[in-house]
Amino acid sequence: MENKKQKNYQNVLSFIPTGEYYYKKGLKELQKEQYPKAHKYLQRATELSPESAVIWTQFGIVLMEMQEFEQAMEALRTAHELDPLQAETLFFLAEVHAHMGMFLEARNYAKKYTESVPQGQYVAEALEIIDFAEQEDWQLFDDEGEAQDSEDFYQQEKARRLMEQGDFAKAVTLLENLIEEKPDFWGAHNNLALAYFYIGETEMAKALLHDVLRRNTGNLHALCNLAVFHYYEKNEELEDVLALLKKIQPYVFEHRYKLGATFALVGKYKEAYRWLRSLQKRGFDGDPAFYFWLSHAAYHSGHEEVARQAWKQLTKMDPGKDGYEPWYEHEKMPHEDALEHNRDYLIDKLDHEHRSERLFGLFLLGKSSHKQEIISHPKWLKAEQPTVLETYLLGYALGHSFNDSIQEEKAFLRAMEATEILYAEENMVTEKGSYAFQMWFMLVERAFDRGYEFKNPRALAAAVDYMVKSSRDHAITKKGIAAHFGVSAATLTKYVNQLIQYLPIFES
Repeated sequence: MENKKQKNYQNVLSFIPTGEYYYKKGLKELQKEQYPKAHKYLQRATELSPESAVIWTQFGIVLMEMQEFEQAMEALRTAHELDPLQAETLFFLAEVHAHMGMFLEARNYAKKYTESVPQGQYVAEALEIIDFAEQEDWQLFDDEGEAQDSEDFYQQEKARRLMEQGDFAKAVTLLENLIEEKPDFWGAHNNLALAYFYIGETEMAKALLHDVLRRNTGNLHALCNLAVFHYYEKNEELEDVLALLKKIQPYVFEHRYKLGATFALVGKYKEAYRWLRSLQKRGFDGDPAFYFWLSHAAYHSGHEEVARQAWKQLTKMDPGKDGYEPWYEHEKMPHEDALEHNRDYLIDKLDHEHRSERLFGLFLLGKSSHKQEIISHPKWLKAEQPTVLETYLLGYALGHSFNDSIQEEKAFLRAMEATEILYAEENMVTEKGSYAFQMWFMLVERAFDRGYEFKNPRALAAAVDYMVKSSRDHAITKKGIAAHFGVSAATLTKYVNQLIQYLPIFES
C-alpha cells in the first residue's frame, strides 16, 4: 500500500547554530540566573564568534557570577582588546579587579568608565568602586605589601592556574620572565619557588626563598613555603621555621589565612585552628580550600562541631568533597590509635625506600582519615617510576574499579581480598598487627612480579597469620588458625608452602 506521507526533501533546511544563536540562549539563562547553563551557551558562543567583544563581555559577567574571577578577567581583557571603546567592558573590568583585590586598577577602569559615559547605567556602582579604592592607601597594595600592577598580577594568577592544572613547565617560564622584568615582585618569587619544588628542583626552590628572605626580611609567604618544603623533606630545620612562625601575629586577613593553612598542612592543628577560626569569626568569606583546612584543623584539635559546620560550607561550594571528611574513616573505624590515622607514620611508609613498605602505605592510605589531605598534594605520592603494582594499589586506595577479566588485575584483586581479610581481624592496623602486613606486602611484591595468581584469598590470609604468629609463639597450631579462617589444615599447609618460596631467604 502506498504511503500517503510523502517526504519532500526539498523543504528540509540545514541548521548550523552560530555564535549569535548561543549568545541569545546564554542571555536567556543569565536573566533566569541559571549560571551553569548560561556559561555553557556563552562559552560555545565565544568559540563560534571569537571576534565578538559583546559576547566575550557577557561571558565574563557570567564567570564573575560564578566566582571564577581569574577566568572572568581573561574574558573581559579579550573583550577590551577587541573593542577598547566598549564602555560596559570598562565597568566590568573595574569590578573584576576589585573582586581580586587589585584596587588601583579597579579605580582606573572605573574612572575611565565614568569619563566615557557620564550618564551610563553603572555610573553609581563605578563611583562606589572609586570611593572604596581611595579610602585607604593600604588597599592599593597586595597582601605582601607590593604596589599593584594589573598586568603583573594577571600573569602571576595565570601562572598559579597553570600550576593547579599541573603544567609546571609553562608556569616556571612565565614566572621566571616576570621576576626578570620585576625583581622585587615577591609574590612571583614565592610562586616560582613552589613551581620549582613541584618539579623536583628542591634546592633551587629553597635557594630562591632564602634570597627573598634576605632581600625582604620576614616575608610571611616565603617563611610559610619554606616550612612546607622542610616538612615534606623531613628536615630538622622545620622546627626552627615553625618556632619563628608561632611568634608572628599578623593582622591582614590573607596573612592569617596563609599562616593557618600552613600550620594545618604540617600537622600543627591547634595553631592552625587559632588563625583560621579567627578569620571566620571576623566574617572572612573563604574559598573551598579555607573551609577544607578549617575543618581539618578544628576536627584534629577537638572542635568537632566547628569542623562539621566548616565541612558543610565546603560541600555547598564543592559537592565533590563528599566522602573525604576528616572524621569519615574515624566514624567507620573509631580507633584513634590506628596506624592508618597516624599521618607521620603513613607519610613515612609512602616515602619509604623499599617498595613493599610503599605498598603497605598505599593500602593504609585507603583507610586513612588523612587520605584527601595527602592525595591533594603531588609531592607525597610522586614516586620516581611507580611500578604497575604501586599504580594498582593507589587506584585501589582511591576506589578505582578493576577489570577481573584481565589476569593480572584479577590476581591483584585476589591479593587485596586477602589483605582485607587480614584487616578485618581488628578493623584497624596496630603497631603489633603491622608486622603481618609488612610481611604480607613483601610477599605480594615478589609473588606478583612472578605471576602468582593469589588463588584462595582466605587461605592466603590464614597462611600469613600463621607464619607471623607461629614465629613468636610455638603453641600456635595450624589447626587452630585454619579453623579461625574457615579453611582446612591441609589447605593452610599448602598455601604456607607456596608463600615461603617468596621470602627473601629463599631467593637464589
